[in-house]
Amino acid sequence: MLPVKPSLPPAKRRLLELYDALDDQDRATLTALAEFLVGRQAGGVEPLAAFPEPVHIPRPAEESVIAAIRRLSQTYHMLDKAAMLHQTSALMSAHILQGRPATDVIDELEALFSGHYERRRAGRGG
Repeated sequence: MLPVKPSLPPAKRRLLELYDALDDQDRATLTALAEFLVGRQAGGVEPLAAFPEPVHIPRPAEESVIAAIRRLSQTYHMLDKAAMLHQTSALMSAHILQGRPATDVIDELEALFSGHYERRRAGRGG
């Protein structure tokens, strides 16, 4: 663990301490979640006339939930991720904390992203 700069605000210091206490897999999870949160802030949706088609990326035979979220975020890059944050977080938590199989969670994530895309494309938000 690296020493944390005392000049950092307490919240940043605490986040670095927590990050340092994690193993590599959990660090990747935390980083993916942070990237997801930052991505949703970019937000904004394009007018319907300019609404792009998804860029389908094939699902690998072996895929982690985090990798699936990244893949689906790239596939459905046009979506406002804030609208899906609660559901995405709940699915990730079900996998990490409750031990739901990754394949089941990924199936639900694919349905979640696709459903939001279809609703947004139809002009009903998402």
